[in-house]
Amino acid sequence: MRILVFAKQVPDTTEVKVDPVKGTLIRDGVKSIMNPEDKNALEAALQLKDKFGAKVTVITMGPPTAEAILRESYAMGADEAVLITDPLYAGADTWVTSMILARTAQIIGFDLILTGRQAIDGDTAQVGIEIAEHIGIPVIAYATDITLKDDTVVVTRELDNTYEVISTKLPCLITCTKDLNKPRYMRISNIFGCFDKPITILNNSILKFDKNEVGLVGSPTKVKKTFTKGPKVQGTIFNGTPEEGVEVILSKLKSEKIINA
Repeated sequence: MRILVFAKQVPDTTEVKVDPVKGTLIRDGVKSIMNPEDKNALEAALQLKDKFGAKVTVITMGPPTAEAILRESYAMGADEAVLITDPLYAGADTWVTSMILARTAQIIGFDLILTGRQAIDGDTAQVGIEIAEHIGIPVIAYATDITLKDDTVVVTRELDNTYEVISTKLPCLITCTKDLNKPRYMRISNIFGCFDKPITILNNSILKFDKNEVGLVGSPTKVKKTFTKGPKVQGTIFNGTPEEGVEVILSKLKSEKIINA
């Protein structure tokens, strides 16, 4: 079995800055990490490897510095690492990114694709599902449990107010949540050797997209405006009994016409 894990390098900060002209994230000078839920996807793949002897390939798209999360993946136990990097791909939105990742998956070959539910820098939760759409395979999103038996995968997925159990035949794609597992630490025995392992580089000379299909130019999503949300109005502190507090709250709600008098 061959499992592909798509992982993304994201800024290790909640204070993300956006280029006001391009509408893309400014990553210079910000420490980067592997997207947390992508690490849950990698852990799920490694657990399947431990149980069934699967081959795990981790793939990331980004600048050359994104190699760092691939080295981390090796240290956790991945078998192969692939970096997709090309200046033509800079500024790609979720649609173009998923198109590039889908073609990569088709070139490499797979039985199962695992991704994180969403990335902390964009929070769109779109890329994994779009990859499956480009390839034309089943997708199960928001996985909290994955069980594999022969060529069938059974997934418990999280919905707004409940859980749902779905099964499908391989090949398929699953997006993983933080509740799926607890990612393992890098193994000491792997850390020293991870820097010597090869990383396959894919660029547009291999993936062969038209230059107008990819990057900022080919992205149908355009950022119209970005802004920083201002601070909330300072709250009012009330000292009194619980009963008096309830009356104050009701009075305020009535005055703002949130509830009827």
